[in-house]
Amino acid sequence: MVQIAVLGYGVVGSGVVELLQKNREEIKKKSGICFSVKRILDLRDFSHLPCGDRFTKDFSDILEDEEITVIAEAMGGISPAYEFAKKALMAGKSVVTSNKELVAAKGAELLHLARENQVNFLFEASVGGGIPVIHPLYQCLSANRVDRIAGILNGTTNYILTKMETEKADYGETLKRAQELGYAERDPSADVDGHDACRKICILASLAFGNHIYPETVYTEGIRDITSDDILLAGAAGYRIKLLGSAALTESGDMDVSVRPTLVSKAHLLANISDVFNGIMIHGDAVGETLFYGRGAGKEATASAVVSDIIEAASRNGNCPFVYWEDRKDHRLVDGSAQKGSFYFRTDLSEDALLSVFPDAKKVCADGKTAWIISSISEKELREKTKEHLLISLKLFS
Repeated sequence: MVQIAVLGYGVVGSGVVELLQKNREEIKKKSGICFSVKRILDLRDFSHLPCGDRFTKDFSDILEDEEITVIAEAMGGISPAYEFAKKALMAGKSVVTSNKELVAAKGAELLHLARENQVNFLFEASVGGGIPVIHPLYQCLSANRVDRIAGILNGTTNYILTKMETEKADYGETLKRAQELGYAERDPSADVDGHDACRKICILASLAFGNHIYPETVYTEGIRDITSDDILLAGAAGYRIKLLGSAALTESGDMDVSVRPTLVSKAHLLANISDVFNGIMIHGDAVGETLFYGRGAGKEATASAVVSDIIEAASRNGNCPFVYWEDRKDHRLVDGSAQKGSFYFRTDLSEDALLSVFPDAKKVCADGKTAWIISSISEKELREKTKEHLLISLKLFS
């Protein structure tokens, strides 16, 4: 019998407890282990529940219980989740978490502590909800040199962009509907400004490239400035707009990491991932492109990934050797604005004035609206040449 504790009884925490109970026999049959939730930490009163006697408001009740060997952190945020996770690892207890903010900010330190104390720090649910992507990246693709990751990492923004296209609605109207359906928070900034996707691409890139990448160092742009005209014009040119998190190794070995609205060809698999679904493309030198697709959030989907990590942590004697990255200071992130590529842009310059500056620009028209696509230019150069006349610029995915 493996005794575990759950920190936080919100959407994810309650889902973990329920899933462990519901699939108890199935989990035992597959893993050979019987799990029991001994303690649940939450400041609220849940004494009315069948498991009400397991609740505590004091973390020391969990930390000092030698029978508890695995802790599932489902509190969210950095504090006190970080302090609790750190103490648990130092006490020789494995920690699994769905907390992307925690992993993105403190992953290197917590992984080091786990290795030092021969326990596990696992975080499958921190990226992609129930989509298995962390485990395949560190184990199934371990024979590969992963050189590129790109994905739709936020279901809220993907839903908004999908509805803006299919229903020809504007951003504000679609955001309001997403909030009514529970897809977007009352304060949607973490989603629509790209911060959620940024944390996730940082976790994936850190694991793939072996060095901690902090979210505050990554160029991050959200979808607030995308208009229905942009959706229409991109479609006329054969593209869909998606908020992509991307990470790539350059030829010099530097890392190019960013989150930004991007034009993706309608023929590409990522362009056809719609509504609240996520899709993550990983390129390895041996396997080529692989795509992981599914629901990126939700109670049961996220609980599935957390419980999977609980099983793995309990199954191993010592820590998982491949789940690790360093926190070196010698890595370099390239200036994405200086990298050449192809761009879609709108401007208030006249056509003659624009073509005098960009003679190779191709015009895109739809319903009397006009935009332009230009190749082999950096965003920095594009902004310098258009100055205050640039209304919006979006990179093309390649």
